[in-house]
Amino acid sequence: MRYTNLGRTGLKISKIILGCGNFGGIGSSPAFFGKGDTEEEAFAIMDTAWEMGINTFDTADAYGGGRSETMIGKWLKGKDAAVRDQLILTSKVFNPVGDGPNDWGLSRRHILRQVERSLERLGVDHIDMYLMHEPDPTTPLEETVRAMDDLVRQGKVHYIGGSNMPGWLLAKALWISDKYNLHRFEWVQNSYSLLERGDDREVLPLCADQQLGYTPFSPLAGGWLTGKYQSAADFSEGSRMSMRPEPYQKLVNQSTFDALAAFKAQAEKRGVSMGGLAMAWLLSNPLVTAPVIGPRKPAHFQPVTEGLSLNLTTEERDELTALFPGF
Repeated sequence: MRYTNLGRTGLKISKIILGCGNFGGIGSSPAFFGKGDTEEEAFAIMDTAWEMGINTFDTADAYGGGRSETMIGKWLKGKDAAVRDQLILTSKVFNPVGDGPNDWGLSRRHILRQVERSLERLGVDHIDMYLMHEPDPTTPLEETVRAMDDLVRQGKVHYIGGSNMPGWLLAKALWISDKYNLHRFEWVQNSYSLLERGDDREVLPLCADQQLGYTPFSPLAGGWLTGKYQSAADFSEGSRMSMRPEPYQKLVNQSTFDALAAFKAQAEKRGVSMGGLAMAWLLSNPLVTAPVIGPRKPAHFQPVTEGLSLNLTTEERDELTALFPGF
């Protein structure tokens, strides 16, 4: 495993981050609470990640209705002090955690309440990296940034960042921090892959200019870049496309399937899986700090191993990008 600084900070994180969004549910959707990875499965995934040298685990207060953080906390409790000393935890706040009008969002009230609940479930006294999970149009951004700054000053959080953020809003958050001398967002976590490259336009140039870290999630586009879906006939029961297809509906067309076939040929030429080549493509981008992966079983770490061992040149990366025009 390789390690790198989070943006301009001195924090060293692994080049791969373990996403724990499937522990006890499927993301933050209440419809799937209790239907994700069991505690035994989650422990096996965390054990494998740790043994590989992955030192950064990513979760959120609403993943599995809190089950994800609880499982991580129980896993940590069974480890010695050295593991907790080395593990970097990142969590998020925004999505609904109840039915009340103040049980979601990025108000000061909600952030201060939720960080305490996250700390309790995780069984720790601080969270290394804390993110606003999504923008909240009902709360002034200054209120959110000030509340997160307070958490850093209190020692409950060490670094703050934003997720699912457009470039203009990220720039505004940085401006607020600069104007009022507040701790600033040090990284952003958005969806990014060969099939989702919108951040090339504004977010990644902003990261380069402001020395921000960039930790993309969905690096394999929900399984699309692993070769799992070679036609619409492959949307089997239990697959991402049968359970939560909405983010990927735009990919269901012949052009995508043709591009994936060409990408598969490139992977075979290099003797790696499609997922391994997709990971290598991401890791070859100097602006990508560390992709967030969400394996459902230990065997799913194979593309990570392949991606870390395959060093693509700039020319090779550009050739692979050209296979997917318009993304």
